[in-house]
Amino acid sequence: MDTESDHPEALARRHKCPACFKQFKRKEHLIEHMKFSYHSVHEPKCVVCQKHCKSYESLREHLTGQRAKAYCSRIFSDLGCSLCLKLFENPDSLTKHKEGCCLSAPAPSGIAMSRAESQQIISGLVVKNHTGRGHGAVAIDCEMVSAGSVNLCARVCLIDGDENVIFHTYVQPRIPVTDYRYDVTGLTEEHLKDAMGLNEVRDTIFEILFNGESVEKLRLDGGNARLLVGHDLGHDLDCLRMNYPEHMLRDTAKYQPLMKTNLVSHSLKYLTRTYLGYEIQSGLHDPYEDCVAVMRLYKRFSCQPDHVGEMGTQNITGGLVSYGSKELMKMSPSELYEMSRSNYRCWCQDSRKINIQERD
Repeated sequence: MDTESDHPEALARRHKCPACFKQFKRKEHLIEHMKFSYHSVHEPKCVVCQKHCKSYESLREHLTGQRAKAYCSRIFSDLGCSLCLKLFENPDSLTKHKEGCCLSAPAPSGIAMSRAESQQIISGLVVKNHTGRGHGAVAIDCEMVSAGSVNLCARVCLIDGDENVIFHTYVQPRIPVTDYRYDVTGLTEEHLKDAMGLNEVRDTIFEILFNGESVEKLRLDGGNARLLVGHDLGHDLDCLRMNYPEHMLRDTAKYQPLMKTNLVSHSLKYLTRTYLGYEIQSGLHDPYEDCVAVMRLYKRFSCQPDHVGEMGTQNITGGLVSYGSKELMKMSPSELYEMSRSNYRCWCQDSRKINIQERD
């Protein structure tokens, strides 16, 4: 027997979210949904039906998972790229696109820099060649050894946006090592015996990130600091005993669109295989290989097609919560969506800012 809510007139009165397509009997319920769903043009969305999803994982489920939308799945299976989740007009365009979208693993970086090469960086001879060009960001990865339950940084690598090595060195532990984790790191006591000290390494990294400017200048006017890209950056920075401005960090483990639907981080190995199309960490961990992976992920998701119009200018504060109830009740679902804002900073904003700086 049909319920009152199933009656055609009742269905016609329902209020539909223009982003995720959920329907509500009362306008107040739609408004509450819009307030706390944080829909915006920056969310991943289906290239077929335009439904918004909270993460690329949920979008992938919508297109190819066990509970995929039949119509969207059918079209996407013929004309969609399984890596970037974009749709193409014909099979030939898709084939041509895949040639560039599916990447190859980088060649091994080889051994870390010698102490003399590292000293050149400290004196500024190498830093001058890396003044924010490329993609305006630096990727970092550290390899750890342990002293009991304490993780110690034993190797660190930094690359620029063009995948050139800026800095790659072994790090001398400050306390005796109990486990070199050789099966993962490939490190032995010999590698670290004459390595750079942690303070020296940290000073070098700061000089690279600040483009040779002083920490005091950065604090005063922002200086010319560079974005720092990595996977689980908090772990690396802790081991280096470094602090870096939160708004300058781009973490592939903490970027909401790349996380699981329950906001748990994916491994870098999974993200690289799923979104770049190749395998990493199949043997010994190479910090250069991991740096390249995070830089490629960052560039792929910061170079999404530009969002145009007022909604494309992201402001993660305010939004619907800054309006009164009476004002919101007068708005249509589309107007509510236009006022809605993300609760994370979309990486596409970095790409727009860098393009403006380069034009200037």
